[in-house]
Amino acid sequence: KLVVPATLLIIFVLLYLTFARLDEALLIMATLPFALTGGAWFLYLLGFNLSVATGVGFIALAGVSAEFGVIMLLYLKNTWAEREDLGDSTERGLVAAIREGAVQRVRPKAMTVAVIIAGLLPILLGSGTGSEVMSRIAAPMVGGMVTAPLLSLFVIPAAYYLIRRRRLLAEPDKEVNT
Repeated sequence: KLVVPATLLIIFVLLYLTFARLDEALLIMATLPFALTGGAWFLYLLGFNLSVATGVGFIALAGVSAEFGVIMLLYLKNTWAEREDLGDSTERGLVAAIREGAVQRVRPKAMTVAVIIAGLLPILLGSGTGSEVMSRIAAPMVGGMVTAPLLSLFVIPAAYYLIRRRRLLAEPDKEVNT
């Protein structure tokens, strides 16, 4: 009741301090519940109940998911800033920057997901002393490694486009190509 909301509050404060923009911090926070659905479905498929151990797994998954979102958002912001520096601050330039930034994250994200799953599968499938607790910590992470990266690769760039497009439309001196 206290640890999960406190963790989410800490994540939000850190995101706000990182981006210094409320809309970008809220974007990452809004994606967390969707990223956690993979963990919830995997718990259901394994027949695990919610417990302190699974709560710890969900906290770890929320951290990894927030990290996925932060890195994606930083890449999108950097590629957009490069486009703006080159004088291409049109809507078409925004779309190109988002594509470029998102594509740069595909391989590193796939490698991160593969390493996390490879590292947690022995814990999830293991037997022995303490394996029941450890498998319940690992289960949300393994399940969440399906939805969290997909979300950060597809939803965050689309939401970033909507946020930036709104700002482009609000700036009268910028050209908007639709």
